[in-house]
Amino acid sequence: MLTALDQFFFVFAGLAAVWFAWLLLNESFHTGWWGIPVFIVFWGMLAYLALPRLHRMLTTIYVPDYFIGRTRTSDGLLGDPINLALLGDETQLHQAMSNASWTLADDVTLKSSWRIIASTVTRKSYDEAPVSPLFLFGRKQDFAYQQEVEGNPAKRHHVRFWRTPDDWLLPGGTRVDWLAAGTFDRAVGFSLFTLQVTHKIEADIDIERDHIIASVQEAHPESELHVLREFSTGYHSRNGGGDSIRTDGHLPVIDLSPLKTSAVDRDA
Repeated sequence: MLTALDQFFFVFAGLAAVWFAWLLLNESFHTGWWGIPVFIVFWGMLAYLALPRLHRMLTTIYVPDYFIGRTRTSDGLLGDPINLALLGDETQLHQAMSNASWTLADDVTLKSSWRIIASTVTRKSYDEAPVSPLFLFGRKQDFAYQQEVEGNPAKRHHVRFWRTPDDWLLPGGTRVDWLAAGTFDRAVGFSLFTLQVTHKIEADIDIERDHIIASVQEAHPESELHVLREFSTGYHSRNGGGDSIRTDGHLPVIDLSPLKTSAVDRDA
């Protein structure tokens, strides 16, 4: 009974949000100059309340809830592809990324969200800018690393990491400790699916994948690399923001277990 009531009110709230957004849009045509702020409120309702709820309702029906090599957004849409795997413990991973000149991203908070907005508008550097949450194994990334480009917060290399569940195997039987999704933010724009303000990514995600590998191997030549070729069929698709993505389908696996670790301060 409680589950049925929860689903009913979730659907009702979604439909109510859509109806309210429509009323705001209709009203904006009859209020003169006041129509501008009303239209802004309409956009906010549509982008951050109505469309996300609709996507949540629909994606629970048609998006598979098992590993298909894709992350999911908080709205349930298919997000960035998983394009890298790693072996090693968390200390080794943090050390490898830090030594390769990657910066640990801040968590998403009200303070960090405001700071990234301000840095984007003023074009001031924010090396630790947070990344939006993407979900794998039913949870958001454990952490993310990034490299800002020329002090411009609108452009950055970034990669999210998820620890794999205990005794979990990739399709085909390969055991890995971490899965990662690396993409390059090329600009700030609007999501095609939700109309929210978001980063737009470069379509060829294999270039970013190879950049991550090259930076880690340059910092740690003792790390080992093998590639699960044709792990998935090469494809063209779109991520949760509606950006085009393409990949050859290979899944490189970086083995960090040979690294000799030292204490790593994640908050440094």
